[in-house]
Amino acid sequence: MFPEQIIQDWKKGIFHPVYWLEGEEPYYIDKLIDFAEKNILNDSEASFNLSIFYGRDAKLDEVVNACKRYPMFSEKQVVILKEAQQMKDVDKLESYIDYPLSSTIFIVGHKEKKIDGRSKLAKQLKQKTILLSTKKLYDNELPEWTSQMVQGKGLEIQTKALHMLVDHIGNDLQRLENEIEKITVNLQNRKQITEDDIENFIGVSKEFNIFELQASVGKRDMSASLRIIQFFEANPKAAPIQLILPTLYSYFSKLYIAASSNSRDEQTIAGMLGLKGFFAKQYIQALQVYSYNDIEKALLLLQHYNLKSVGISKTNETNDAALMKELVAKIILRD
Repeated sequence: MFPEQIIQDWKKGIFHPVYWLEGEEPYYIDKLIDFAEKNILNDSEASFNLSIFYGRDAKLDEVVNACKRYPMFSEKQVVILKEAQQMKDVDKLESYIDYPLSSTIFIVGHKEKKIDGRSKLAKQLKQKTILLSTKKLYDNELPEWTSQMVQGKGLEIQTKALHMLVDHIGNDLQRLENEIEKITVNLQNRKQITEDDIENFIGVSKEFNIFELQASVGKRDMSASLRIIQFFEANPKAAPIQLILPTLYSYFSKLYIAASSNSRDEQTIAGMLGLKGFFAKQYIQALQVYSYNDIEKALLLLQHYNLKSVGISKTNETNDAALMKELVAKIILRD
């Protein structure tokens, strides 16, 4: 079941005895637990009928006994077990899950990993609970996810502003939402988030960011690329090398796919790479200055310099900025 559907059911007063929320992406788990904690019961009901446990400190019998209590002055009670992955005997909850109390809404947050699919508990969860399994979004899914989240708030975001934000934050859904909230407060009556908003309220330069570095490398513009890298050198938190290298590798990987195609049509390339038309045009332009062999060379260089960035074949005197300048020069300058 999708997290949005679970919340919609709760708003309608549709409840199941046990909800098991697990997986690598904590955002949805936290969202559901926060909603349950604050909204299923009203304040007077919650004072008697809301029990919250934390896996590191929780004891099995205390959790089970809380679940088996009957509600006071209410039709339902809510029992929440947070960070269940830290509970030593969490698998023994199966005894309660087999025969849950209908007046109890038991919600378990099990972050970081899923229960072993071969275990009895895993099979039981599929049969007897509302099971939500989450996984991290792929990096190429983040712009669409963020765009939809912005639209859900009744706003729009410029394409470049969207990618400036996503490239800066990375795969942290909660932080992405928090930063959008911060911008929203400052928009006043405007409905569109711009590059200036990202610069002013998030602190990402609209001229010196990973997005602009990717664009300048794509044009084989050595002077612009070096100016951006020098900005990163003076502002280390703006774009660490561990963020730059995967971004450039993803860019050249897409360029490699585009180069493998005989088409240079904007819509075809956009569909092939899962991009908006604005970005497809950039890839088509890059193909005018990068040959198939150039792209292969760039991918090999990026792999090599990724190893250097973590200390393999890297001299002590070479800092990250020097590595980036060296790498970009080898990619851009023709032999």
